[in-house]
Amino acid sequence: MELHYTSTRNSDVRVTASQAILKGLAPDGGLFVPESLPSLHASMEEIKEMTYQETAYEVMKQFLTDFTEEELKTCINRAYDSKFDTEEIAPLVKVDDTYYLELFHGATIAFKDMALSILPHLLTMSAKKNQAEDEIVILTATSGDTGKAAMSGFADVKGTKIIVFYPKNGVSKVQELQMVTQKGSNVDVVAIHGNFDQAQSGVKAMFEDQELAEELHARGYRFSSANSINIGRLVPQIVYYVYAYARLLKYEEIEEGEQINIVVPTGNFGNILAAYYAKQMGVPIDRLVCASNTNKVLFDFFQSGTYDKNRDFVLTSSPSMDILISSNLERLIYLASGEDADETKRLMEELKAAGCYTVSPKMQEMLSDFEAGYTDEEGTKETIRNVYKRTGYVMDTHTAVASHVCEEYKRKSGDMKKCVIASTASPYKFVHSVMEALEGSMEEGDELELLPKLQEASGTEMPQAVKDILDARILHHIECDVEQMKNTVKQILGVEA
Repeated sequence: MELHYTSTRNSDVRVTASQAILKGLAPDGGLFVPESLPSLHASMEEIKEMTYQETAYEVMKQFLTDFTEEELKTCINRAYDSKFDTEEIAPLVKVDDTYYLELFHGATIAFKDMALSILPHLLTMSAKKNQAEDEIVILTATSGDTGKAAMSGFADVKGTKIIVFYPKNGVSKVQELQMVTQKGSNVDVVAIHGNFDQAQSGVKAMFEDQELAEELHARGYRFSSANSINIGRLVPQIVYYVYAYARLLKYEEIEEGEQINIVVPTGNFGNILAAYYAKQMGVPIDRLVCASNTNKVLFDFFQSGTYDKNRDFVLTSSPSMDILISSNLERLIYLASGEDADETKRLMEELKAAGCYTVSPKMQEMLSDFEAGYTDEEGTKETIRNVYKRTGYVMDTHTAVASHVCEEYKRKSGDMKKCVIASTASPYKFVHSVMEALEGSMEEGDELELLPKLQEASGTEMPQAVKDILDARILHHIECDVEQMKNTVKQILGVEA
């Protein structure tokens, strides 16, 4: 049966999966959501014998129902190939009594590769299926990882251009170098003088600007998104949670039907929402633990029912989580409201106007699958250092936030179910912060000079993605103020600003 998609803000919207992927964002500013969440058709006993690619097909065919088997398998096989440096694609590593789902073995050493390796193929396939002749302009805001993964995925893909906005001084040195050295005739990178939330809001404003859309259409362009607001990026993320449970079963770490907990370091809420969708599909997941850094807007929301972005924005050592507007939370709010598009729209308008909203007690009750915790900078460092001293395992700063929150949750709740932590980036991506945690202090200097030290400490080889940037030429130099984002896009596209 074909699954259609509607908007979180307008129940009259009804599109196919390929149309939702192609559009990226609903015309009313809402996010596309499936009209109903499908179930897995295969049992976990069957899935545990599947490869990652086979698992991806089993999950994604339930969501992307207007793709043929051949179309979907072609996209999957092109995405999950030798660009990953491990055969398993997403290895599950046991450290003490906790399982780290390593999602950073792709081309840009961050979890965004898991979805952004396939999105270009889904998007170009969607364009063909809908006879879309306009050139697709991928417009994306990044807090560090999405940008590089998206550029890597879309570089020189025929019929597409990609423009990425990132906050100047708001990403790590390795993250920035990965972006500004990206090759590709269709790739542009812009550093904004602002933070990620401002970049994300600027991008969303351009999506909602109908006058701009008409102006670009006249020149043969249409916008789409590589951010997790695009359902074509969210669906592939569900796969690795299904795969992780199946691996635990295969390795006989759990019994069939045994519930596990999942802990996710998150700022924009897409990664943990994918875990929630996996649970709704039938994966035996009990608690979904949302781990925040000092910018703990999500922690406060789950504690109080009030989402309030009116607070100081803090730059931390886990910059991909330095976010105060968690755009994917809107999809959860929609479900918690009983799929009430009018109520969701009202709350999102409140957020835009006043910077905050409060959900009803009934809606808060609907969020009971979620727990939340946070840690500060010192807690992040301590976790990296302590786990390394105890086990020799080195993790990045974002994974450390989740690891700290996981241990705190166990201690406070007494819940001793097996726990899977989403390990979202390689420690090499945040080498200065990781080495500072391991050594206790760190003099200011060239961050890249610390890479051999990290290689020695971790006993792991420096990833190719890092080696590639060491001698790469900087190709992108554009910077702009936040209010100049729209004009900058027009200039890049050759549309008079």
